[in-house]
Amino acid sequence: MASGDIAVQDLTQGSGRNRIVNDFSIQVATVNGSGSQSANNVLLRSLFRMGIPVSGKNLFPSNIAGLPTWFTIRCSPYGYIARKKEIDMLVAMNAETAKEDVLSLDAGASVIYDEPLKLDAVRSDLIFYSVPYDKIVAAVCPEAKLRKLVKNMIYVGVVAQILGIDMKEVEAALRKQFVKKVKAADLNMSAARAGFDYAAASLPKKDALCVEPMNENEGKIIIDGNGAAALGAMFAGVTVVTWYPITPSSSVCEQLIDYMKKYRLGPDGKATFAIVQAEDELAAIGMALGAGWTGARAMTSTSGPGISLMTEFTGMGYYAEIPAVIFDIQRVGPSTGLPTRTAQGDLLSVAFLGHGDTKNVMLFPGSVTECFTMAIEAFNLAELLQTPIFVLSDLDLGMNNWMSEPFPYPEKPIERGKVLSADDLNRLGEFARYKDVDKDGIPYRTLPGTDHPQAAYFTRGSGHNEKAQYSERPDDYQNNMERLARKFETARSHVPRPEVVADQGAQIGIIAYGSSDFALRESRDQLKKEYRIETDYLRIRAFPFSREVHEFAKKHERVYVVEQNRDAQMLSLLKLDLNASEIPKLRSVRHFNGLPIDARSVTDDIISQEGK
Repeated sequence: MASGDIAVQDLTQGSGRNRIVNDFSIQVATVNGSGSQSANNVLLRSLFRMGIPVSGKNLFPSNIAGLPTWFTIRCSPYGYIARKKEIDMLVAMNAETAKEDVLSLDAGASVIYDEPLKLDAVRSDLIFYSVPYDKIVAAVCPEAKLRKLVKNMIYVGVVAQILGIDMKEVEAALRKQFVKKVKAADLNMSAARAGFDYAAASLPKKDALCVEPMNENEGKIIIDGNGAAALGAMFAGVTVVTWYPITPSSSVCEQLIDYMKKYRLGPDGKATFAIVQAEDELAAIGMALGAGWTGARAMTSTSGPGISLMTEFTGMGYYAEIPAVIFDIQRVGPSTGLPTRTAQGDLLSVAFLGHGDTKNVMLFPGSVTECFTMAIEAFNLAELLQTPIFVLSDLDLGMNNWMSEPFPYPEKPIERGKVLSADDLNRLGEFARYKDVDKDGIPYRTLPGTDHPQAAYFTRGSGHNEKAQYSERPDDYQNNMERLARKFETARSHVPRPEVVADQGAQIGIIAYGSSDFALRESRDQLKKEYRIETDYLRIRAFPFSREVHEFAKKHERVYVVEQNRDAQMLSLLKLDLNASEIPKLRSVRHFNGLPIDARSVTDDIISQEGK
């Protein structure tokens, strides 16, 4: 039921009819640098602690402080955690955007606002709650310089009272947020209670939104994708991390630094790893490849502009066949673009990153769990295939908080690939670095320091033959490039296979990848419930594509490819890979306004193309 369908008078009379329980979105509109993030996290975790499926999305500016920021919390008893297009409750704390925020709401939505803003005069079809924040905060916070920060916690209490959030859960979430700052926790809890008490005494319930305890979150955690990727890299055995800060990837390495300092120190207290902040992205990928050549498990993290700088070194890693892992946390481009907005716009640039005929392996995590597991897979694949491996996440998945089951403990042993020891060389009697011994395109390698006269070879980005000798012979170059193409074909059987839901025998198929998965799951339910349209679904998890992708396209009359970029980049990759007879079946659903993709937009686009 939409907010606009609420019969407000029934609610004010306490009839209890038309309640919307645990199924709504809250948007908090504040300014960057105001300290609102702590309050928003407390509100999110309070709902999570009540057992209600939730997700939180932070829409923040790319400057340091002062510009508008929005934090959206979604609750869903059905477990939907994609962004909801409609806002059901607005907490308006920013005078600069308050009027515009209110005008953007659907009729029937609720607005909690700072009393001096007088927002109830803007529209007559919304439900308004006026709160005198300055008066309330002055009573609980004697220090005037702290009131700006503490003021945010008052709206936590107000929202808790209006929605029915258990204040015990609010306090537990708040003390977790300020776990090492007891005085700050006490002060902020006083503010939350003051807001709760004011709402109880002065704000009669007028809207239909409410919460009730559920039991959907038992054993689950809340974590962001970048933190999950950092954990995965540590469990994968990474020993060399080289990076240059760039939004939204910086927190991959920042969190990895904390994890490694805690868990990867030797018995003597010294680090068993090296983490280097390079002077730029070019140096970062160069260092990572150098470490990978020596046998270290090496990585870097970046975003679109950094990927551009890594072109030449990536091509060298592909051609000289050096393992490394690159985490690309995508953001909006081109150029600087929108650094703090999300997109899936790097696919084509990464797939062919490098001069000449270059094809790179890409992994597409679709959840925080896969950010963890695919980080581990990426390091194994890098050494198995002897090539740079790209893990393409995005800002939405990487920097926002997501519910998840606890991550599975890795059971698969580390895969080092075709590495020859001195004993192997003695047994074989010969070694040619780039010879295709097994006809899978993957040669054998030795590591520096291998104590054998045949272990050494030249590593170069220029022309070479199978013995790694410099060569400009046409047949040497062509043979080498054809072998690299065979290796790419071999990768199809090693990369993560797609997730396929195709038990309906539907005529319509949908393909998506990455963080779009959350919206697609909800959109498929909308298509079935509202339009009686059955769909099959395939979530691509890697490039090159495995045979399941080809089979999925073949068995459906129409295939919608859903992605978060303007130019339908995944669709382009599919057109290059599929049989010509399947290409006319492909249709594009694109979302590229910088906001995380939502189910309703996907549903509306598909229905429009279906002519419904």
